[in-house]
Amino acid sequence: MGRGQDTPLTGKRRMFGDDELIVTKTDTKGRITYANDVFINISGFLEGELLDQPHSLIRHPDMPRAVFKLLWERIQAGREIFAFVCNRAKNGDHYWVLAHVTPNVDSAGSIIGYHSSRRTISERALGVISPLYRALIEVEQTGDRKDGLIRSSTRLEAEVSRLGYPSYDRFVIDLGC
Repeated sequence: MGRGQDTPLTGKRRMFGDDELIVTKTDTKGRITYANDVFINISGFLEGELLDQPHSLIRHPDMPRAVFKLLWERIQAGREIFAFVCNRAKNGDHYWVLAHVTPNVDSAGSIIGYHSSRRTISERALGVISPLYRALIEVEQTGDRKDGLIRSSTRLEAEVSRLGYPSYDRFVIDLGC
């Protein structure tokens, strides 16, 4: 299978309709258990290439690790998160989304997986988030990998606060809506 991460980046941005919603479900390890047609179309993968694969299959290298750290901390704690995410298509194109990720729980309240719904990102939001994410990537790439992630997470919190938001979620919701 041609994995998206093995393909060189094209620099070409893919778009999907404002009325379309990307939906995926994963197990607790992040392996895809469901993908809707919109996700299949924009990612460029066939359904069989996606199912049981790690969702990180579509991770774009220009996404700050600090955002994924925050995402995983939040959903593993049983809470939802809103986040701006740049994903990578199978052919090396990219596409931006406003993601809403929630844990799925069983009748006992145990987390059994995660549900993600994604919609288009506005150009206004992209204009704010792109330089912020580039700055976070630069921080992550300097020095020790672990230390870079810690410094990037701290920088993300500081930038969100500097912009006048009490949390990353509020920042995303206000900017994305």
